[in-house]
Amino acid sequence: MPDKDYHIVPFCSAPVRIIRPNKNFLFVAKPAGLLTIPGRHEENKDCLITRLQNHPKSQTATVVHRLDMATSGIMVVALSKMAHREISRQFEHRETQKHYIAVVDGLVEKDQGVIDKPMIADWPNRPKQKIDFDDGKKAITEWQVLERDTKNNRTRLKLTPITGRSHQLRLHCLELGHPILGCNLYSKNGSEHKAPRLLLHAESLTITDPKTGKPVTAKVACAF
Repeated sequence: MPDKDYHIVPFCSAPVRIIRPNKNFLFVAKPAGLLTIPGRHEENKDCLITRLQNHPKSQTATVVHRLDMATSGIMVVALSKMAHREISRQFEHRETQKHYIAVVDGLVEKDQGVIDKPMIADWPNRPKQKIDFDDGKKAITEWQVLERDTKNNRTRLKLTPITGRSHQLRLHCLELGHPILGCNLYSKNGSEHKAPRLLLHAESLTITDPKTGKPVTAKVACAF
C-alpha cells in the first residue's frame, strides 16, 4: 500500500490572488486544491508559497500559518523577518481573529453554540485527528447558523476557531453531528459525496500590523 505522504496532488490551475499588498506582509486568497507548502514528493512542489516566491514582488514571502489543501480563502504571508517573527507570535498567542464559512450536512437545530472538545492525532489513521479528553490538546470552536436550506437538507455556518488545531473545524462539525459537505476524512451518511469540494472557506482574517501596531482585516468572499 503506498504511503499517504506521497499522494500526487492534482494540479490546481486557479491563481493565488493578492488581496492587500503591504511592505512587510501580504494578504492572499488561496484557492481550494492548492497546497500551502510543498509536499514531500517532487511532483507536489507546486503550492501557494512557491508561487509567491517565484513572483518578483513577493520573492521573500514566508509562511506564518496554513490552510488545508482543500480549504479556500484568506491567508497572510510575511515578507520580512520582522513581520514573520511578529505575525507568527500573534498566531501562537491567539491574538489573530478569523472566521470561516462552512456548509454542513443536515439542519442544525440550535442557532449558535460552542464546541469544546480536545483533540489529538489519530496516528493509525493519519492525517486524521480524533477527540481525546485525556491526552488531547484544548480545541474550541464557536459556531453560528447563517442559513438553513430545508430543500437540500443542509446548513450554512459561520465558524470561529478560538484555537487552531489541525482539522479542528472538520472534526468539530462532525462532533456536532453535521459534517462539512465534501469532506472525505470526517464524514457520515455519504456527506463526502454531497459536494464537489470541501465546503469550507476562510472568509475573514484580522492581524495586528507589525509596523504600526494597528489591526488590519482582509476578507475573501465565499464562492459557494
